[in-house]
Amino acid sequence: MTETLPTKKTADKPRGYHILLPLSVLLILIVINLIKGADYFSISVINGALYGNIPNILFGASELVILAIGMTLVTSSSGGQDISVGVAATITSAVFVWVVLGAGQITWLTILAGFLVSCLAGILIGGFNGALVAVFKVQPMVATLILFTAGRSIAFLIDGKLSPILANDLTSQLGGVIPGVPIQTPIILTALFIALVALFLKTTNLRLYSESVGINETAARLNGIDPIRVKFLTYMILGVCTAVAGFIAVTKAGRHDSVNLLKFVEMDAILAVAIGGNALGGGKFSISGSIIGAYTIEVLNRTLLRLEVDTEAIKAFKAVFIIILMVIASPVVRAYTAKASKWLRERIKGPGIPAKGEI
Repeated sequence: MTETLPTKKTADKPRGYHILLPLSVLLILIVINLIKGADYFSISVINGALYGNIPNILFGASELVILAIGMTLVTSSSGGQDISVGVAATITSAVFVWVVLGAGQITWLTILAGFLVSCLAGILIGGFNGALVAVFKVQPMVATLILFTAGRSIAFLIDGKLSPILANDLTSQLGGVIPGVPIQTPIILTALFIALVALFLKTTNLRLYSESVGINETAARLNGIDPIRVKFLTYMILGVCTAVAGFIAVTKAGRHDSVNLLKFVEMDAILAVAIGGNALGGGKFSISGSIIGAYTIEVLNRTLLRLEVDTEAIKAFKAVFIIILMVIASPVVRAYTAKASKWLRERIKGPGIPAKGEI
């Protein structure tokens, strides 16, 4: 019986290597914040709920984390990105508001019904994009550009050309704090969603199928995996992610703004996937890496605000930071770092002990 040895590439990358970069960036940002003020980790209790930098980061990144999860699956299977996730979330949240307000009286039952209908709308949107990519072989970014262009107009029409308001205690609790619960509701909903996704990936073969299709579609087909179904499924899952993100965003805001709700979140979602160590060309993926990447982006945004960077200049500072980050994470720099590290280890160890008979 022979034992299969890991290849050099596998051996050089220990388990958890992919999250080293986002964790390192997080650590640097935390150090910067601690230098700015030692009270960075301080948490206060206001009206029975926890508030502070850490709870605010978890609260603010809720939608981005959920969208990054869906974006990771789509990237893995299709080798491309969906640039319409923010617009799709705007449409699904418009559907949610339309159902809830149309019911006349807002109750937990009508909220649940509105959420389920919005999830159905998200699945339909995901199915539309998935069909273009999987069946008609349209490049993912081009396929989703259609919805990115027209989506907010569709949401505006669903809103009745208005900006409907959710002035209700129940929706306020979903977007804020439930009395008696110290943790803000969006944080709890995000944690539950992450747990459900982890359970789903654990109990199904979706991870294996997505990675197989993303790495080599032809080989996957020869092994009995249907690439069209896999891609179609991942896009529909992303559709559910947009519905959940839209639901959280609109309950946070208390009103539906079809123009500005989750505007430009697509770019942050793609960046979160990249920071998390996932190849944007498809293949193997790490949900945990994307989640850490999403929180890293939120920490970066809040750090720039804490450093009193001008609002108009934040995007420029963020762009420079992202460029540096992507260069560090590039294969060229990684290969050079690996060679330099190997050379340094050899110099530290010195010449090896000669084998017997070589003296």
